Amino acid sequence: MSERRKILVTSALPYANGSIHLGHMFETILTDIWVRFQKQRGHDCLYMCADDAHGSGIMLSAEKKGVSPEEHIASIKEEHQRDFAGFYIGFNNYHSTHSEENRFYSELIYNQLKEKGHIARRSIKQAYDPEKQMFLADRYVKGTCPKCKSPDQYGDNCEVCSATYSAMELINPKSVVSGATPIEKESEHLFFKLADFTEFLREWTTAGHIQDSVANKLAEWLKEELREWDITRDAPYFGFEIPGEKDKYFYVWLDAPIGYMASFKQYCEREGVDFDSYWKADSDAELYHFIGKDIIYFHALFWPAMLSASGFRTPTKVCAHGFVTVNGEKMSKSRGTFINAATYLEHLNPEYLRYYYASKISDTIDDIDLNLEDFVAKVNSDLVGKVVNIASRTAKFISKSGGVLAENIHDEALWNKFICAGETIANFYENRELGKAMREIMALADAANEYIAAQAPWAMVKEPGREQEVKEVCSLGVNLFRVLMTYLKPVLPETAKASEAFLNCELNWSTAPEFLGSHAINAFKPLMSRIDMKKVEAVVEASKESTESKPEPQGWLAQEPIAAEIEYGDFAKVDLRVVKIAYAEHVEGADKLLRLTLDLGGETRNVFAGIKNAYQPEELIGKHTVMVANLKPRKMKFGMSEGMVLAAGPGGKELFILEPNEGAEPGMRVM
Repeated sequence: MSERRKILVTSALPYANGSIHLGHMFETILTDIWVRFQKQRGHDCLYMCADDAHGSGIMLSAEKKGVSPEEHIASIKEEHQRDFAGFYIGFNNYHSTHSEENRFYSELIYNQLKEKGHIARRSIKQAYDPEKQMFLADRYVKGTCPKCKSPDQYGDNCEVCSATYSAMELINPKSVVSGATPIEKESEHLFFKLADFTEFLREWTTAGHIQDSVANKLAEWLKEELREWDITRDAPYFGFEIPGEKDKYFYVWLDAPIGYMASFKQYCEREGVDFDSYWKADSDAELYHFIGKDIIYFHALFWPAMLSASGFRTPTKVCAHGFVTVNGEKMSKSRGTFINAATYLEHLNPEYLRYYYASKISDTIDDIDLNLEDFVAKVNSDLVGKVVNIASRTAKFISKSGGVLAENIHDEALWNKFICAGETIANFYENRELGKAMREIMALADAANEYIAAQAPWAMVKEPGREQEVKEVCSLGVNLFRVLMTYLKPVLPETAKASEAFLNCELNWSTAPEFLGSHAINAFKPLMSRIDMKKVEAVVEASKESTESKPEPQGWLAQEPIAAEIEYGDFAKVDLRVVKIAYAEHVEGADKLLRLTLDLGGETRNVFAGIKNAYQPEELIGKHTVMVANLKPRKMKFGMSEGMVLAAGPGGKELFILEPNEGAEPGMRVM
């Protein structure tokens, strides 16, 4: 074992404006397993989190509910903590960014940046809602694209043709907050001069603080001049007012990561821990942030720059991960695969999901798939059929022989194999290669079951004079189970606790597990039951969005009105064809654009589609979709687009390309 380490760990702060779903749970389960592993190995490891509780979205949601923002975030925080507790997430502290600790450190860091000349000030023009009397972020303005005339586009970028523009350049722009037509209004803002830290960030991002694939992506961004970051928002806004400014508030993304510090400060005050020993620039403690790949920019550029400039230490490691799909597709409310944590907990054991996620986790930013049939099969096979089965097959023979294990090791080679695997498994845990750790553990479980099957104590016990050998075989089986549960304790904390009661001892991994020898155990009780697929189906059914009539949506939820009628002759001019997506790739420099190579059946077309927020390129390759084949080619700054693919949805991540089936072939006309 290495010397005792001081480790501070955080996971991304959930936004205090909605429920926790299984996508959120992936990150907190990953983080919790890693923290539990470190604690089990004897290290001082603390896990901090909080609700991200600021922003105009929270202000507007509270207004809609008829409560104050403070009441709104308090009820959400209570719900979040209940859901996390249901999955055995062991936070050492859970706080809120709407706290005095967070206000203190936000002002402290801002004042340090300001004094050192890293804050710029200039006026900008923005869309303004005259009815709500508030400035509108781009996502709160919608209208018709001024370039391709596509309706229902957000105020910064067209998801159809990828054109960029200002919100006020939209045709018929509307505030999604009130429906009013916005006006252009000037306002003075403060900006963090990120470019001041270009050289520092080039060095920091290549020093092992982030995964290699993330470092390579950041290197592309760092080749160009880093843009200044607007850190202010105008009143009305729910957040912290900026000292020395009138009606100006810190942008939510400035004080959100500072919430890590604030949560830890609250913990320090309560537990008598020295805050500076973890956060001062020369601290010997370690700091790990677990985040989704969508917020890398904030955590690997803005955050280390802010910390460095204000005299605090920077992260030891920013550990990014991918997203969760269900049954190979994005989570969907209509299909019942957008599953909230609370809905899952009504039907299923949380440790099932903890193990399944662990079996999928690697230190990459690749997405993982929660395949529900595989989920049932894997949990039933691995946990019930392999691990728990070892104890259930052997414990009854020990009970019949007096409840005390044998002194001798019946098969020393097998025992040594289990012990020697410990450091390999520990290294997998340390490097967040949990999938590899689970495979190693299950290979050991297979070996234990093969040993028990070969020895067949149930047959041996029928032979006179072999009682001691039966006891030794089953004692080794119980000891092997103990080693497996020691290695699985970070993943299955409740089953581990029940196993400790059965084994009458602690599952300790600070040193290599020792053979128990002549040791009394308690009567075995079932530790885990098999998953019934009907319970999974019940979760899916309970998660389906109701198809019953709903009240007419208002404001930003209101649907774009149907366009004016056209004649049949106009529609007949549109040539819709089935195409196969032969290749798809990201477009460098485009936030929402993918380049698609479409196979029309002997002919290929190059098309740019604004669906990057909804799909990864590899998800699309091989799919069939529908395109407008006779749309006049259009020259864009990224190249020539030779058509348009059809998609439906409200936009952003909720956008779905049309997928024809039932024998549709490339080139076939859609009638």
